Amino acid sequence: MAYIQGFLSRISDLLLCRWTCRHCCQKCYESSCCQSSEDEVEILGPFPAQTPPWLIASRSSDKDGDSVHTASDVPLTPRTSSPDGRRSSSDTSKSTYSLTRRISSLESRRPSSPLIDIRPIEFGILSAKKEPIQPSVLRRTYTPDDYFRKFEPRLYSLDSGSDDVDALTDEEILSKYQLGMLHFSTQYDLLHNHLTVRVIEARDLPPPIAHDGSRQDMAHSNPYVKICLLPDQKNSKQTGVKRKTQKPVFEERYTFEIPFLEAQRRTLLLTVVDFDKFSRHCVIGKVSVPLCEVDLVKGGHWWKALIPSSQNEVELGELLLSLNYLPSAGRLNVDIIRAKQLLQTDVSQGSDPFVKIQLVHGLKLVKTKKTSFLRGTIDPFYNESFSFKVPQEELENASLVFTVFGHNMKSSNDFIGRIVIGQYSSGPSESNHWRRMLNTHRTAVEQWHSLRSRAECDRVSPASLEVT
Repeated sequence: MAYIQGFLSRISDLLLCRWTCRHCCQKCYESSCCQSSEDEVEILGPFPAQTPPWLIASRSSDKDGDSVHTASDVPLTPRTSSPDGRRSSSDTSKSTYSLTRRISSLESRRPSSPLIDIRPIEFGILSAKKEPIQPSVLRRTYTPDDYFRKFEPRLYSLDSGSDDVDALTDEEILSKYQLGMLHFSTQYDLLHNHLTVRVIEARDLPPPIAHDGSRQDMAHSNPYVKICLLPDQKNSKQTGVKRKTQKPVFEERYTFEIPFLEAQRRTLLLTVVDFDKFSRHCVIGKVSVPLCEVDLVKGGHWWKALIPSSQNEVELGELLLSLNYLPSAGRLNVDIIRAKQLLQTDVSQGSDPFVKIQLVHGLKLVKTKKTSFLRGTIDPFYNESFSFKVPQEELENASLVFTVFGHNMKSSNDFIGRIVIGQYSSGPSESNHWRRMLNTHRTAVEQWHSLRSRAECDRVSPASLEVT
């Protein structure tokens, strides 16, 4: 029984040694060779499958017969076994020691690799007692000048208090601002992918305000409503003007071609404006409704109190122009393509707009041309071309004045808006259009322009003062 147990223990030792050591798997009956120290395990690790070039070079140098050997160049001692076929522990330790010294000598000849010190880095002053260092909070004391420089008046405007307005009910808003209420509805059509906005009526609108004293009727307003989906204010709709009433009934529908997901990201803005032919149009109030907060498919009707708007005057409209210069012929070609959302000049028929184009060389009016007028519209399509004789040496001193009028057969034409393009441009957008045309000859350059008032153009452009 003892013999069998010894035999099984040797077999187990052999198996354990075979699977844990790669160098003594042939004649090894003791597992003590696998229980080496940490240094021996680190050195006697598995070698690569191919012999490295530095080891081949070292062997060739040994074959050449180096006569001088250092203490580390000790040859490997042959393994000796005991008479019973076992290796003694002293022989094993000697062979292991000699193999270690041999490999160490070979490692010293191997090209060195950079050493990396991975010791933890400690910050702070080296002392017997280490104290944790906390980051200090930098505090800056502001002088009175710095304080008022940080002050932003726009944050305290009427629009900046939208959060306070949202917290109020419609009755509280009506009693606070007293601008009246607006009745409207929305409905989204999933079949045709368009949003329908119905402007129904308004009530309790305030009396008109005359900014320049030129308004004739101070008892009644001429209200109309502009509809747009923010942030796009260019593609807006406009109801008809209701004459001399503070309780207008509109009953008009407008559709916006827009996908459903995009409609949920928009904000419906309804602006009530007071029309005045002899003065500027004034904004009475506005209503904004984020469409993500309503059920568009189901639709609904709302009475909303009007709140003040920072925009006291309505925009005058936009004009789409195309410029093209031919240096060989010395011709400046101008295309009046279209206009949109022009200021309404007639209560009943909208407007009869046309465009007057005037060429100014320096401060002298040279030529005047105009388009035909289109009846009853604020979004006219012209598509009319005009050509002016301008030599190339005079092009830098030329200016084009575009003025939009509302045709009036009974009296003088109604001014709508103006822009100046050229040497004395009325703004950065106009200067950019002129510069693009100069850099690209023989190529038509199109651009939208927002119309400006006559006073604004006269203030910034001397060419505007030379025309009527």
